[in-house]
Amino acid sequence: MTLDPEGTLSIDPLLDDPDTRIVVCCGSGGVGKTTTAAALGLRAAERGRKVVVLTIDPARRLAQSMGIDSLDNTPRRVKDIDDASGGELHAMMLDMKRTFDEIVEAHSDRERARAILSNPFYQSLSAGFAGTQEYMAMEKLGQLRSRDEWDLIVVDTPPSRSALDFLDAPKRLGSFLDGKLIRVLMAPAKVGGRAGMKFLNVGMSMMTGALGKLLGGQLLRDVQTFVAAMDTMFGGFRTRADATYKLLQAPGTAFLVVAAPERDALREAAYFVERLAAERMPLAGLVLNRVHGSGADGLSAERALAAAENLDEHRIVDQTDGKEEVRTPSATEPVTDPVTDAAPGSPAVAETPSDPTAPTAQQLTAGLLRLHAERMHVVAREQRTRDRFTALHPEVAVTEVAALPGDVHDLTGLRDIGERLAAGGTPAGAA
Repeated sequence: MTLDPEGTLSIDPLLDDPDTRIVVCCGSGGVGKTTTAAALGLRAAERGRKVVVLTIDPARRLAQSMGIDSLDNTPRRVKDIDDASGGELHAMMLDMKRTFDEIVEAHSDRERARAILSNPFYQSLSAGFAGTQEYMAMEKLGQLRSRDEWDLIVVDTPPSRSALDFLDAPKRLGSFLDGKLIRVLMAPAKVGGRAGMKFLNVGMSMMTGALGKLLGGQLLRDVQTFVAAMDTMFGGFRTRADATYKLLQAPGTAFLVVAAPERDALREAAYFVERLAAERMPLAGLVLNRVHGSGADGLSAERALAAAENLDEHRIVDQTDGKEEVRTPSATEPVTDPVTDAAPGSPAVAETPSDPTAPTAQQLTAGLLRLHAERMHVVAREQRTRDRFTALHPEVAVTEVAALPGDVHDLTGLRDIGERLAAGGTPAGAA
C-alpha cells in the first residue's frame, strides 16, 4: 500500500477497490476488532459493495448493533442500511462445531460421517481443541471465498491472548491431524482385526501403555476409532490449510492490525506487523482505536494545574503577568453593600438561601481544570506510545479513531465509527 505524505491510512480507497476481496481485522483481545470489522463492513456496503462480515466474537455484540436477533453459521442480511448505491450487508458468527461437522459431511459418505460425528473424541476435538476455532475460521473464510457470492469479506479474528494464534492455528491443527502420532494410532486399524491388535501389542506396547495411562484406555480407543474413520480426510485438512494460507497472502487480501494506544497493545501490534511481513502477507495499516483528544489542547496540563491551585487559594489570575490583582473601587464607581451587593439606601433584595455544602464556582472551575490536566496527560502518554510505534515501523500507515463516551449499540454508532475510520489521521476530537 502506498502511504500518503503524512503516513495516514486511507480507508475508503481500500474499501472501494474492487480488487480488495478480503479484509482481516486482527490484534490482541479487547481493542475493538469486532466493532471495527462491523463498521468497515457497513461503510463498504453503503458505498456500493456486497459485503459479508464474519465474526468469531461469542458476545453477540455484532448482531445487536446490526439489529439482528442472533447470528449463526449462515450469513444473514442486515436491514435498514443505506442501499442507494446498490450495496448489501450480510453478517454471520462462526459456529466452530457446525463448521467442523460440515467438513466431515462434505468429505465423507453418510455412514462414515455418522461414525465420525458420534465419536466422543471427535466431539471433544470439534468443540474445544486448542486451535480448532482459529482453524475453523479459516475453513469458513475459504468456503465464503469459493462461493464468490460477495464482493468483500470482512473477518473479525478470534479473541486470543496472542494475535499470532490466528496465523499459527491452521498449520498447527493440520499438522496434528496429519502427524506421526495420528499415523501411529491409525496403524492397527489399517492392519485390521486381531492381526492389527497383535501388531499393536507387539510393536508398540510401551508407547500405547504410556498413552493409555495419560489419556485413559477408553479415550485411546475413541481416538483410534476416530482416526480410522477420518483416514481419507487427513490430507484434505493440510491441503485446505495450505490453500487458505495462500489466500491470505494473495494481493486481494488486506490485513488491518487493530490496537489501542497503550503500551502492551501496541507492543503486540508491532510483533504482529513483523510477523505479517515475515509471512509475506499484505498489511494495509494500523487502526489505532479509542484515542483520546481535547478540544482545548491549547491549554497545557501545567497551566491548567497552576490555574486550579490559584483558584483554591482564592486568588484571581491576572492573564497578563500571572500575578494576583486586588481591585479597589474608583471615585466614580458606586459603593455597594458587601452583604446584599446593593447600593446604600436601595431596597434590600431577598436572596434565596444557598446550600452551604454546595461547591462554589471557583471550586467547580478548579475541578474542571484538574480534569483537563488529567486528559492532557493521557493525550501526551498516548502520543508518546504511538510515536514509539511509528519510529519502529515508519512504513505502516495509521488511522486513528477517537474514543467514544459509550459502547456502540446500533447502525448509527457503527456508521459513526466508519466515518471516524475514514477520517484517517485527523486530530481526535474531545471524547
